[in-house]
Amino acid sequence: MKTIFGFAAILALFAGASLPTAQPCPPVALQPVAAKAAPEPPKPEELPEFPLLDKKNKLVPLTPDKKTIVAEVATGGDKPKVVRVGMICEVCLREGPLEQFLCKKGTKEHEAIVRVDLDAELVHLAIIAAGGKVGTPTGFLDAQMQNAKYTAATGSKVNVSVHYKHKDKLHTHLAQDWIWDSKRKAPIQHGWVFAGSKFIKNPDDPNAKPYYGANVGDIFSISNFPYSTLEMPVQISKDEAQLTYEAKTDKIPPLGSKVWVILEVVTEKK
Repeated sequence: MKTIFGFAAILALFAGASLPTAQPCPPVALQPVAAKAAPEPPKPEELPEFPLLDKKNKLVPLTPDKKTIVAEVATGGDKPKVVRVGMICEVCLREGPLEQFLCKKGTKEHEAIVRVDLDAELVHLAIIAAGGKVGTPTGFLDAQMQNAKYTAATGSKVNVSVHYKHKDKLHTHLAQDWIWDSKRKAPIQHGWVFAGSKFIKNPDDPNAKPYYGANVGDIFSISNFPYSTLEMPVQISKDEAQLTYEAKTDKIPPLGSKVWVILEVVTEKK
């Protein structure tokens, strides 16, 4: 009985006792998480010197600004001869599908690797100065039957190469090395011909200077267009180009880099 009474007395004691009041925890100051700074895009590469084939050759400007297009002229022999043409271009795309290699600034930069800041007709005239003979752009229609018919572009063959700085080194190679064929897992295998675009008359003003068609952006095309200056003489639709050809990102210098696009007309064998 004493044990039971003692235990009951202890319970009664606790029942009457007041429990200590819980104290609130002091507020914890939350420290803001520092956002990781986005990596800075690589700086554009500067334009290297034009790579003369011969140190005795001279550069002659072909455009009003005296610099964007130049002719490499060999002065030996009976008379000076244009051996190549160089254009100062800017990298405008490094990754993604392609329909053009070269476009006019402000036109098709979303589907071309490089752009040039001048009238496309000046590119046309420079190729003529290098000995190029104008052919015809891609045909899409049978003129007699008025139905769809593909006709390959014609004209002088033109080798297109690029000369530029990338990762502290100078590089020179065919422009095709920047155009990746995702199906073949290799650079595009086709070259260009001097299709020569078209001069379009203004129906409202017959006396006005005709518009040079490649100024819409199709200067050096990959897929078939009716107004390209340089065309690939094979059938490549816009859809096929978008699915097959893409920029070879690892070989192309940073956006905004200045590069030489060099044109050499292939001499026809007689």
